[in-house]
Amino acid sequence: MRTGRINVFNRIAATLMDNFGIGRTAAMALLIIIGSVIILACFWFFYSAPPKTITITCGEKGSLYYRIAERYAKVLARDGVRLIILPSEGSQQNLQRLASRSFKADIGFVQTGLAKGENIEHLVSLGSVANQPLMVFHNGTRDVEMLSQFKGKRLAVGPKGSGTRALALTLLAANGIEQGGSTSLLDIDDDQAVSDLLAGKIDAVFLMADSASAQNMRKLTKDQTIRLVNFSQAEGYLRRFHYLNKLVLPKGAIDFERNIPAVDVHLLSPSVELIARKNLHSALSDLLLAAAMEIHNRPTLYQKRGEFPSPVSYEFPLSDDAQRFFKSGKSFFFRYLPFWLASLFNRILVVFVPLILILIPAFKSIPALYRWKVRLSILKWYRALLILEQEMSAVVPPEKSKALSLRINEIEKEVNKMKIPASFADQFYILRGHISYVRANLEGKRA
Repeated sequence: MRTGRINVFNRIAATLMDNFGIGRTAAMALLIIIGSVIILACFWFFYSAPPKTITITCGEKGSLYYRIAERYAKVLARDGVRLIILPSEGSQQNLQRLASRSFKADIGFVQTGLAKGENIEHLVSLGSVANQPLMVFHNGTRDVEMLSQFKGKRLAVGPKGSGTRALALTLLAANGIEQGGSTSLLDIDDDQAVSDLLAGKIDAVFLMADSASAQNMRKLTKDQTIRLVNFSQAEGYLRRFHYLNKLVLPKGAIDFERNIPAVDVHLLSPSVELIARKNLHSALSDLLLAAAMEIHNRPTLYQKRGEFPSPVSYEFPLSDDAQRFFKSGKSFFFRYLPFWLASLFNRILVVFVPLILILIPAFKSIPALYRWKVRLSILKWYRALLILEQEMSAVVPPEKSKALSLRINEIEKEVNKMKIPASFADQFYILRGHISYVRANLEGKRA
């Protein structure tokens, strides 16, 4: 078997030598280069295949974004991609995981406003997928419209690692309320915070409307002693914190019969973005955005139909793949073919078509270059023969005849050393015949 391969290799090398007029070493080198290019192309073809498994970091088990991640998993499974779901403490931990190159996570849900102080150079956004309104519930008979009214109170700001806590601390700091001051800032989970608020153990609780459980929201809205902060300074917050949006919870939107809320309530809302690492495969990016279109485009209490996903990003650059997707949708193959087949054709198009487009002109140019090279080498000796013939007079003296004869012999000797491909044999033998003709002509003119 090995001998057969060597013989095939030698035959190919001999063909190159005959057609291109090159030596064995050059033919071997050319074969090695061609083989290396083909091997590299094959390696890149398989290496560039999209992975069949990706990992998402989302939120606590049972939370809204954990349930959304499960919906992503079902959508991706239709195309044979497995989504591993990692529960987390919230947006802040999601971002920290993605920012750490040592942690295995490909994508995650991240609330806007958390990027400061994190290394996000290798992260990109696939777009915004939802609003995340902040709802601050408090007990008491008086309405609260400014967070500064909570000075000296006991506030549940959300557990560590959550986006709720990060946003709450930022807004409270803007109102002169810092950790370690007269105001108690408690890092407790939503269930405990709601129970303590209803029991009168704390004065207010910060919740993210889309991540708080429906049960907790019902408990708070049904209790007549609990009120919702109406952010009268919402426009001012938007000028200070560019990643925030203002939402209006319309009068009666929660409960028409009981008219909850009793007035239009202004809320502050960061967005939630689907964040990925820059090396996310473009095919998976399209698959994830198609899933986002299916999952996030429905209307809710805080968004209109088709509002999300959107190509809006605040702190992370929108990926090139996401920009293309939002402009023109899926690429051609992924639009009409199953994912695995589209991926195959796409890689063929990316890897082998450019290779063919480069190699075909290259191989076409090699014979032309060699023909030009061989022709020049043949013309070189014709030029020498012409000069020699011009030096012949009607009768050539013996001394000059001897010198010219030596020059003809030298030309013939050099011509015989030439390595000429078989395709130029006719021109080679014609040259040798013309050398003999000039020699005969010289013999006829000797004195």
